[in-house]
Order: sequence, then C-alpha cells, then structure tokens
Amino acid sequence: MSTIRLTMAQALVRYLAAQRVELDGEEVPLFAGVWAIFGHGNVAGLGEALQQAGDSLPTWRAHNEQGMAHAAIAYAKAHFRRRMMAVTSSIGPGATNLVTAAALAHVNRLPLLLLPGDVFVSRAPDPVLQQLEAPQDGTLSVNDCLRPVSRYFDRIVHPAQLLTALPRALAVLTDPAQCGPATLALPQDVQTMAWDYPADWFRPRLWRIAAPPPEADALERAAQALAAARRPLIVAGGGVLYSAGGAAALRAFAERHGAPVAETQAGKSALPWDHPLQLGAIGVTGSPAANRLAEQADLVLALGSRLQDFSTGSQQLFRQARLLSVNVNALDGIKADAVALSGDAALCLDALSARLDGWRADAGWSAEARALAEDWRVETARVTGQRQPHGLPYDGEVIGAVQRHPGSERDDIVVCAAGTLPAELHKLWRAATPGGYHLEYGYSCMGYEIAGGLGVKMARPEREVIVMVGDGSYLMMNSELATSVMLDRKLIVVLLDNRGYGCINRLQQACGGAPFNNLLDDCRQGRHGAPRVDFAAHARALGAEAEHVADIAGLEAALVRARAAERSYLIVIDTDPARTTEAGGCWWEVAVPEVSERAEVRAARQAYQDRLRRRQYE
Repeated sequence: MSTIRLTMAQALVRYLAAQRVELDGEEVPLFAGVWAIFGHGNVAGLGEALQQAGDSLPTWRAHNEQGMAHAAIAYAKAHFRRRMMAVTSSIGPGATNLVTAAALAHVNRLPLLLLPGDVFVSRAPDPVLQQLEAPQDGTLSVNDCLRPVSRYFDRIVHPAQLLTALPRALAVLTDPAQCGPATLALPQDVQTMAWDYPADWFRPRLWRIAAPPPEADALERAAQALAAARRPLIVAGGGVLYSAGGAAALRAFAERHGAPVAETQAGKSALPWDHPLQLGAIGVTGSPAANRLAEQADLVLALGSRLQDFSTGSQQLFRQARLLSVNVNALDGIKADAVALSGDAALCLDALSARLDGWRADAGWSAEARALAEDWRVETARVTGQRQPHGLPYDGEVIGAVQRHPGSERDDIVVCAAGTLPAELHKLWRAATPGGYHLEYGYSCMGYEIAGGLGVKMARPEREVIVMVGDGSYLMMNSELATSVMLDRKLIVVLLDNRGYGCINRLQQACGGAPFNNLLDDCRQGRHGAPRVDFAAHARALGAEAEHVADIAGLEAALVRARAAERSYLIVIDTDPARTTEAGGCWWEVAVPEVSERAEVRAARQAYQDRLRRRQYE
C-alpha cells in the first residue's frame, strides 16, 4: 500500500481539498475554503498546512470568530446546503466565540465544519495559555462547550483518527436529515505529528446529497389524509428550498390541486410573491390572508418545516386542522401529532400528486384564497409605497424604497436576522426567485446580518446583496464590513437607526412592563447621556462608502449611488421605534409575571391567563 507521510493538519487539509460535489451539472469543490483567525492553538500546525494548500483550499481571514462562522453558514444556506466552508480558531476565546454560530447552524440545519485548536494531548506544558482547567475532569477543554451544539463531535488525539473522523463528519454535513455543525477539536501537538497516510485516502471523492424517497405505507396514509381534505393549506418551510426541484414541485402541486400556499421565514421565496395562490407569510409575523385560512383549513400540509412557535402561533394556529408533515428529519415530522411522511420534499410532493389524480381543493376555498392573496398584495403595495410618511419612517416604508429599484425583486438577495425587520420583511418583501430572501430566524441571532451578507455574496457574487440591519445588531457585530472591503465582496447595507432595541421595547410594554433598558434613552446613563452614534462615519472608518439620509426620498437616491458603487456601501436612515405594520399576525405565547406592583403587568397577566384558558377549551 502506497503511503504519504504528512502531519495530521496537512492530511486534514489535503483531504478537504479533494472532496467534490455536483452543482448545476458540474463537479466543484465541496469546500469553498477555510475561514481562519490564527492563534497559538492553530497557527503552527493547521496554519502551515493551509498556507501550503494555496488555492486548492483557500484561506479567508475575518475579524471575529463568530462572524466568520456566520459567513460560512450563510454561504452554505445560499447554496441550498450543497457547498460549505470550514472554520478554524485558537484554543480559548476563539473557540468559545464559535458556540453561538454552532447553535445557529444546529437550529437551522445548516452545514458548518468547525476546526478549533485544542490543548496539548501530552499535557506536558499544562496549563497552556487560554487553557480551561476543570478540576473535576482532566479531559475537558473549552471545546467541550461545542458538544451540545454539534451534530457530530470528535477530538483527534492521534493522527490516524482522521481516517474515521473526517468521513463521519462529512457524512453528517451532507446528510439532509442530520445536517448541522460538525466539530473536530484539534489538539495543537497532534496537529503537528506526522503519520503515514494511505495515498488512496486523498483521491477525489464525489459527495451526493441524498434525496430520500417516501416509504410506501406512509405515502398511502398521507395521500388518504389529503384526499379527505376540502380546505387544504400548504405551509412551505426551508426544506422546500433545500430539496432539488422542491420549488418547482411545490408550484406544480399547488396549481394542479388548487391548494393555497403560505410560507415560513425559511421557506419564503419557494413560490413567487405574485403567484395567485401565494398567501404570504404565516404565523406571528404572518399576513392576514395566510393566518385567516390557517384558522379555517381542515388540513395543513407542512413541507420541510420545524413547526416552531412563530410559524404555528405557539402551536395554536393549526389546532383545528389535521396536520400532515413532510420532512426528511423524522423528529421534525412527528411534531404536533402530525401524520408524518419522511422524505425529500420534491419526491414526496410528486408521489402524492400521482396518487391524488382528480383531487382538488373545494372551488370556493381556492377562490377565497386567490381573493385574499390579491387583497394582501394590494395592501402590501399601499404600505410599502408611502414615500412621505408623517414623522420618521418605519421599517415597511424603508423596505418599499429598497424594492423600488427595477428588477430588485428578481435579482437582489435580502439578508437579515433579528429584531423588528424580520417581521416586516416576512410580510412585505416581494421574493420572486428561490433564495432571494435570506433570513436567519431559526435562532434569531443579532449580529448575523453583515457577516451573513458577506457569506451570501461569496456564494452569489453576480447578485446584489442587500443587508438590512438595525442599529442594535450593527453595534453588536459589524467588523466583517471591513472584511467585505478587503475581499472585494460588495454589500449594500441599509441601517435603520431607531436608537435601541425597538422590537423588545414594544414586547416589554405589551407585557405590561415600563420602557426599560431597551431604547438608549431608557437605559442607565452617565453624565454624558445616551450616545448618538455616527454610523456613516464608523462605516467609512472600516473602509466602506457611507452616508446618512434624512428621509425616504433621500434613501431612494442613495440606493442608486450604492448600486453604482464598487465597494461596500452603508446607508443610514432614522426610523420610528414604535410603528409596525398593523395587519396580520397572531398570538405568540410570552409568559407574563404572576405578581407585580404594576397595574399594567397585572392586566397583561390576566389577559395571558384568559388566552391560556381559551386555548384549553378551543
């Protein structure tokens, strides 16, 4: 057997560089590269190996470990989980900075390979710089924080262990049901150890993303459930987009059977916004059209959805309907006592349609859906079309300005994460093509926006990437704006400054609380008062072009300049923290204190208890 003597780190890099995947009929590298911030736990071993790899496995440098992991996650999401990136960090703060991003990838079922440095296996120099000393367990390091947020975890304590650990990690990363973060902790002394690896192990390997077909008996049960329905509603989740052909299969099924479609945050863009059966967003941030029919449906067909509380109105929106769940993940499929059909979304829809020849939703139901959908499109145009609002504009009017550029709904990709903006975008953004709407709302992680936008731009360099972000999220993590300039990956960042955490401020008051510690003016302050941040000046200091605009007209003019610019461009506009789109939405369960000195809290608690009692008897 022919062997190659390599360090563990060199073998790891060579193996990753050899992995391939088929994308649009062409074989391409499975890994687009490795994000790296080097420290004493990874610079000498893995850093040397990455430098030697050159363009076969490019190394990208960022400014924050969480940020570079977010970029890697967004890259994979923009490629519908068919390509991915790896991330490496040092052994201490660098590794723990990855925990939030790993949780985000875990919740969103997105592939992310984490390669944090680790302490010495030999323990000869213990405790090394940044080492966690756990008195109760000598085998622990900070990387063990990554265990609960990883779909696969291993610590490589001998170079030969790569032969089993790496294929297992990649099997998880490319599995549609188990997909999520995989972590290989790399002790710094083992990274540099040499071993004789089989030469054949480094041959190029083509990974195929499986599309599991439905099982016959489960398919029959699902078809029977649908055949009995007269008022079906399809809820499209992210699994539709991750299924090859999923969007086309959804459209064909809806049209053939007259079934209206609503969309979760992850599923938005699977069906064009102007399709006659497109009801829009579902749930807490849903449209009145989608939520009204959700309350009247006799069957809800959930396609590739985790059925989390925002989509289901805290599990209340679909209570009167029979739930049929199509999902590659068996645990997601059985939620809420659903009739479960395990399999790829496109294959399941096609198989169901073949068994339902001649079945259609009631004509009156389909007609009502079309009418409500059209009414909502008219209302959306009205809300987003306002150019001269009284006082400060709110998010909906800003969204309208961003989308008024010709072709924007088809060519742009909007990126956002936490706060008020996801609710407004879910209702109001017009998504015409699959993947044109990129929201991280499974984990609702502040700080994802700019780093995520960078990952999307690296995946889709031909598209204009519009990052919409609030001032709170921007202040939490903005450093990858500088990375976008350094890598020549242009972003347009629209920053809505409402001077604090407006979303949580409204929730606080809805629960009876006094405005406290959310808007800057309501925070504890020193003698200089609340800061008035010059975001445009800050962005220019990071190397971007930037300007502050006074109103919607100014925003529209600035967007023309931003689209013509050659590097990242940030536009700041002041917005109203109190106003939101009134139409739509449904109940979301947020616990209210049982005892309080505030009359407002006591009233909110009473309303909460009344709602819980109604739920019990509905």
